[in-house]
Amino acid sequence: MVKIVPGYFLSITVLSAILYPLAGLSATFADDDKPPLSDMPSDYSYALTLSVTGKQGVVSFRLPQAVYLNARSADLNDLRVFDAAGGKPPFALYLPTPQNRTQKQSWPVKQFPVNASGPQTQPVDALDLDIRTSADGALLSVKTKSHKGTTGTQAAGDDAVLTGLILDLGRPGHLEKSEMKPLVSALRFSLPPGKHTYSAQVWLEVSNNLKQWEMIAAAELNWLVDTQTSETLANDRIEFEPRAFRYARLSWRSGEPLRFAAITAESIEQTAETPSMDKLAIKPVAGKKPDDLMYSAGIAIPVEKIDLRFSEPNIVLPAQVGTYRELPGKPIGKPNEWVFQPLTRTVFYQITQAGQARRSSELSVPLSHYAEWVVHPQTPTASKPELSLIWQPATLVFLASGPPPYTLAFGRDTINSGAADLSQVAPGFTVQELLQLEQAQAGPLQIRRTATENDSAATTAKNSAQTRTLILWGVLLLGVAMLGAMAWRLFKQMK
Repeated sequence: MVKIVPGYFLSITVLSAILYPLAGLSATFADDDKPPLSDMPSDYSYALTLSVTGKQGVVSFRLPQAVYLNARSADLNDLRVFDAAGGKPPFALYLPTPQNRTQKQSWPVKQFPVNASGPQTQPVDALDLDIRTSADGALLSVKTKSHKGTTGTQAAGDDAVLTGLILDLGRPGHLEKSEMKPLVSALRFSLPPGKHTYSAQVWLEVSNNLKQWEMIAAAELNWLVDTQTSETLANDRIEFEPRAFRYARLSWRSGEPLRFAAITAESIEQTAETPSMDKLAIKPVAGKKPDDLMYSAGIAIPVEKIDLRFSEPNIVLPAQVGTYRELPGKPIGKPNEWVFQPLTRTVFYQITQAGQARRSSELSVPLSHYAEWVVHPQTPTASKPELSLIWQPATLVFLASGPPPYTLAFGRDTINSGAADLSQVAPGFTVQELLQLEQAQAGPLQIRRTATENDSAATTAKNSAQTRTLILWGVLLLGVAMLGAMAWRLFKQMK
């Protein structure tokens, strides 16, 4: 027994020394994420020369379609920026967020004085008024029912007293539908000619139908003249929360009622700017399955909307839209299998009716990166529609830290991302400053070297599995051989 034990442990040691390196070799074959050994412009298939003025330290560049069509990664990992000396200035990618655009508008307001006399001399909100409007809602006249009214001018009669104003905020040439009314935020007043000082407290009520009124503001209006400098200090505005209304009613709680020389309505409109989108039209080819239409695109395109354009005047096409997924054949050695994977289902159409063309609108889809888009018709069709892919392109921001011109290189497989965080390229920059960065100018697309056809993901996975299987069988056979040697040695020792 004393002689057997050392030989046994010696065999185990020799077996372990052989199996561990083989296991490491298998891991090496399975490792696909190693960084490349070199990273130079010549290592990339495509390039764009970026020209800058040299006056700005941080420059931006909106990625064109050429980048999305030729990049090899869905996340644009194979983008690099090089300077003229081969250095790599830091860069970042970001999607500009839509900004709210503020637009100020002002327009004159029509005034309709409310006059009363005798026992009718009371606040305007207590008067019984006869108000006439046109079909589009414009005010025509305002009068008290016991007094001959006015049509925009002071009524005749010595006992007529101004008690209030009815205002029409309609804008000439604008539709006054409720959903299109501007959000009024203030009214500004101007004194009549020859009047320099004035002070009053007024109440402002608003309405959209001249029946129900809502008070929204009470304010002091003042115009004071400095006798020493002859300057006028004016508090000539009534401000309130922006809201949409057509009519207003002005009444006095103190001070003398006055017909103003002009009243101006002011509004601040904020509209959200839509992001700039790119569109790529693709013609179909035969799919991998009968009746399918396939459209080759770039894997990097982050598609947000799709659209089909027909050449036929009248057609309705219910269809599924998706892509093909390649699965390894089972058992190992069988050809790979293509399976259609739907993304969405809809009805595309183009119909001419009564001389008017009706067509399906752009279809929003979950953000998708497909190298091949597939339209799978639900009914047989001979139509070959054109597919449009719509997406928001990213903006590249880089630091102009090396000698120009700069080169944007792309088109390389299995490479890690070189992009930095935006705060590391343009630290402290606001959203507005990023939008105002200098735009680099790109030259023509350069093809550095012919792109080689890559194995598909399924084929790569299949080959990797086969390699691991062969290595495993080799290790097992070697282990059996080692065990046989151990058994033979023990047999000899037992003799």
